Amino acid sequence: MQLPLLLLIIVFTAVGGILSVLAASLFLWLPEQQRSKVLPHGISFAIGALLAVAFWGLIPHAFETAPPGQIQNLSATIMVGLLLFFILEKLLIWRHCHSGSCEAHGDDHTHDHSHAHSHNHPQSAGTLIILGDAIHNFVDGVLIAAAFLTDVQLGIVTSLAVATHEIPQEVGDFAILLESGYSRAKALLYNVLASCTTVIGGVLAYFSLEDLQLTLPYFLALAASSFIYIAVADLIPSLHKKTDIKTSLQQITLIIAGVLLICFMHNFAHGLS
Repeated sequence: MQLPLLLLIIVFTAVGGILSVLAASLFLWLPEQQRSKVLPHGISFAIGALLAVAFWGLIPHAFETAPPGQIQNLSATIMVGLLLFFILEKLLIWRHCHSGSCEAHGDDHTHDHSHAHSHNHPQSAGTLIILGDAIHNFVDGVLIAAAFLTDVQLGIVTSLAVATHEIPQEVGDFAILLESGYSRAKALLYNVLASCTTVIGGVLAYFSLEDLQLTLPYFLALAASSFIYIAVADLIPSLHKKTDIKTSLQQITLIIAGVLLICFMHNFAHGLS
């Protein structure tokens, strides 16, 4: 009886993770001219989606599943996570800096600094989004496995709900990766690899759910801090490059749309489960 259940977990965690990436990847195959027009809108939408996933889904779930007296520790985990992602991004920027072409090496030329910032900073945002996605998908895998271990029908519904709610977020992730300089093939490859952690999380949860239940809230908190950092530190500043009223209203509208869609998907999935 155990083997079929494990196979179900593997199949449906793959569906929950990889299917959403493949559905969102349709964005990659738009003609380049259309994609370049859609891309800035995708960044705005991604900000709303990332913040909603963090504040509407991950953080509340972390607090709900935490043992009594752990709320302060979880808040500290989110704060430490933000600092760690800042340090990680610093290291990534320094690693991509060439001598004399960025502020880290003491160059004061505006042109060179602007070139370094436009290349290195977005590149680090792409790396962070892959890392954050991998953590988030791992947690999704754990949640899907927990649902299957409770009830098979609940597991199936949960995995489909995860896939549905991931699609708009993955579209935003693709937009960030393309903006960061990744090719379409690499953006798809890295997103598929990150989605595979859903299967890893599901299999590990099947064999050691009791142990993972103790650390699950901290995985959720860390994933939330990564999404908050990416949205606030990397993406929002890029929106300030254009300050005209029309563009600003578009940005605000799309951020709100990203928030509302993720919240709707989350509530819909919660209602089904």
